[in-house]
Amino acid sequence: MKYTPCSPTPDIIMSANITHFMSELGITDIHDFHHWTVDHYQAFWSKMLEVLGIVFKSKPKQICDLTQGVESPNWLPGAKMNIADSCFTATPSQTAIIYQDHLKQIHQMTYADLNRLSNRIANSLIAQGITVGDSIAIIMPMTELAIAIYLGIIKMGGIVVSIADSFSSQEIASRLAIAKTKLVFTQDLISWGGKTIPLYEKICQAHAPATIILPSHLTKSNSFRSEDHSWNDFLLNQAEFTSVACEPMTACNILFSSGTTAEPKAIPWNHTTPIKVASDAYFHQNIKSDDILAWPTNLGWMMGPWLLFAALINQAAIAVYSDAPKDKLFGEFVQNSHVTMLGVVPTLVATWKQSTCMEGLDWKSIRVFSSTGECSNAEDMQYLMALANNKPIIEYCGGTEIGGAYLSSTVIQDNYPAQFSTPTMGMDFVVLDELGKPADIGEVVIIPPSIGLSTTLLNANHHDVYFANMFASQEGKIFRRHGDLVSRLANGYFCVLGRNDDSMNLGGIKVSAAEIERALTGMPGILEVAAIAVTPNQGSNQLVIYAVPTKTLDKTTVLKIMQQGINLSLNPLFKIHEVVFIDELPKTASNKIMRRTLRQRYSSGIHPCKS
Repeated sequence: MKYTPCSPTPDIIMSANITHFMSELGITDIHDFHHWTVDHYQAFWSKMLEVLGIVFKSKPKQICDLTQGVESPNWLPGAKMNIADSCFTATPSQTAIIYQDHLKQIHQMTYADLNRLSNRIANSLIAQGITVGDSIAIIMPMTELAIAIYLGIIKMGGIVVSIADSFSSQEIASRLAIAKTKLVFTQDLISWGGKTIPLYEKICQAHAPATIILPSHLTKSNSFRSEDHSWNDFLLNQAEFTSVACEPMTACNILFSSGTTAEPKAIPWNHTTPIKVASDAYFHQNIKSDDILAWPTNLGWMMGPWLLFAALINQAAIAVYSDAPKDKLFGEFVQNSHVTMLGVVPTLVATWKQSTCMEGLDWKSIRVFSSTGECSNAEDMQYLMALANNKPIIEYCGGTEIGGAYLSSTVIQDNYPAQFSTPTMGMDFVVLDELGKPADIGEVVIIPPSIGLSTTLLNANHHDVYFANMFASQEGKIFRRHGDLVSRLANGYFCVLGRNDDSMNLGGIKVSAAEIERALTGMPGILEVAAIAVTPNQGSNQLVIYAVPTKTLDKTTVLKIMQQGINLSLNPLFKIHEVVFIDELPKTASNKIMRRTLRQRYSSGIHPCKS
């Protein structure tokens, strides 16, 4: 199916951040501009420090020192800074956070309010004996208080440990141990999709260190462990604080990979990583100081901190919604908060489309959407665009270890659903085939250096994970492993095909799980699908489709319809071995399908599924 692009108007092009930046350089072509940001990366990032208003206590002597090689760049050597300071360059009376209470009343917090609250938290942490370099975990919903806690930790020189509140107690315990966590912030109870979840109880089961417990409207008891404190007892009134001066490459946040393996990678963000975040938001989502950003997320995975820095460094506002964003209540919050940039994950859009819950709302304030986390389905994305009168969707693909994206779109180019128009500014990549040669379809490898790229891991060898046994370019450039499969389309745009780990060989042809799933999406009565390949004791890969039905269906009929869809859209050689109905697909905290888990379940004969 062909899709009509969303084309930018002359006014949008002329007013875009990227247009202004290009015009100052005398560059008119976006591809020429991207090449300039990569070839002249020191000049580019120097200019970005000015444009974003990055605050320094001592200016850097240079932008990047590569004495230790591109694997170990030293960004902004000689500087002293605290990235939290760069989150408060907006007018103090300007709105920083918009949030909703349990009675659905909308509230606003100004930059001045947020600054004072985060100062109180910084002072309170020091009073608790927390010192510079200590790790403090946040395990709670994305609320205005969670954002203030995050900034307060960084202000006093601490390191935020990001852990999603949806994790099990065992998963929480492993992450607390990896990060050597000294203190935890959590909430006693949380409401999620109509259910009350005892979060503090789960924290206790994880044998967490001393914990600060925030109340909620659901609170019924103040019975805590002896080492724990209530929020009111913890929080001091002292609202003046001078942020701690840090080396730019000092860690300020520990995040974890999606956790589909036994032990997730622990990835430190340093005080320069948010510069990459804010730069991406400036160029690609076109964030300005009058924007209001909403992205259903959590500080436990990268889009939580991303949202915080993307908005605040660009002097915009964050609209936070702490409940499940799956029904019309979330849509009404977006409407009533006058959100201008709405971020999504593709599976969420599929749910909205299936239920039609977002139809009939007034989303005229939305100027742009953005999507990340999984491969998008073009039909679903076209539907999403229509909900706001055909507004563009900025596809955004990267990772925690990139500090943002390597591939995205812009508001000044034609916007096709589920397609990426350009590499992100300041970062470059190539697509290689299995022989290490440049190709139109293959695996993405990143070309360092760039601000945002990780330089160390807490619990793994960084070189072995990203650089060992990698190809090098003919010019001698070092390639960094990433692992996405990408296709360059006839129009010069890109389509992400999923992770290389999720590719399969069917009938002698390599294909990604995402391509299979894309061909099957939209079947009546099927909410979601996941494709996996299983290998019998002898023989080639067999294709198994897991499907989440919304009503009683006949498996034989569904298999026949799915096979017809694959024959028509992909290749008749891709034969479906079996369709398995399942109540819910296993997903990570960041909403990514855990295909490895499905493969393990299938091999073990475990199917907690619908009949």
